[in-house]
Amino acid sequence: MRVKEVNWSNKGLLSATGPLTIMLLLFFLIPFFMTVVLSFQSTQYYRLQWTWDLDIWKEVFSEYFIWRIMWRTLTMSALCVVLCVVISLPIAYALINRMKSMENNVKILIVFAFLADAVLKTFGWVLVLDKSGVMNGFLAWIGLPEIDILFSPTATMIGMVYNLVPYTIFTIYLSMDRIDRDLVRAAYDAGASRFRTFWEVTLPLSKPGIFAGAILVFVLSLGVFLEPKVMGGGTRPMAAELIRQSFETRVNWPLGAALTLVVIAIGAITLAIAGKIAARTSAANATLAQEDSK
Repeated sequence: MRVKEVNWSNKGLLSATGPLTIMLLLFFLIPFFMTVVLSFQSTQYYRLQWTWDLDIWKEVFSEYFIWRIMWRTLTMSALCVVLCVVISLPIAYALINRMKSMENNVKILIVFAFLADAVLKTFGWVLVLDKSGVMNGFLAWIGLPEIDILFSPTATMIGMVYNLVPYTIFTIYLSMDRIDRDLVRAAYDAGASRFRTFWEVTLPLSKPGIFAGAILVFVLSLGVFLEPKVMGGGTRPMAAELIRQSFETRVNWPLGAALTLVVIAIGAITLAIAGKIAARTSAANATLAQEDSK
């Protein structure tokens, strides 16, 4: 296949990338620049003061409770990634290998649940997990004691996993769907059990989908707001709630801007590390392929 090289003097390339460039400029770069500028200001009597100093950043890096909340956000996000991957692996595997006749119907149901309004889904879980809700009603019906997990980190995690698990389901599903079925049949012919075939063939070849879904879930979970506020009851706030309080409750816009930049930096560092790992993995796979061809 012949590859045609083009440069930025090409009018077709400019016309194709122009609208996207304008959108990025208006809705990302300019607001991002304004956020950076705002983080170097201060407030006095709930009014913004154009001081151009580092007082806000000193507060961010010196306040223990800020970094305790940031650490809580990171640990909750990491746990959410693990749970989403663990839940998604059997679902994706079943869609491809055990539910071929119902595959499209199940995927449509997952998409509908994913596209449903996040507020409705979150308050729906409140009705389920409440002391007098559906879950405890079912437990009482079968003779088990009530469980009080609403307004706790456990309830927050349930909401996070429920809202974000479709990302890992579909990335892992797409990765598994691309696996050459001859490799799986060859493993069966060699005497491998279903579990060993999954562990040594399907799972390693699904790593790109697992990796992509894990990164998506981690970055998105850094900014979750409804789950810790509604299902967690605000008892264990995360980064997004801290940013909201800085802007609305404390009317400290510079602090909110600085905290926003910290969360963006965490997400950017995560993506950069993920990109490096993906590049090294691709290079290693290409090297192995060349050695095998020789």
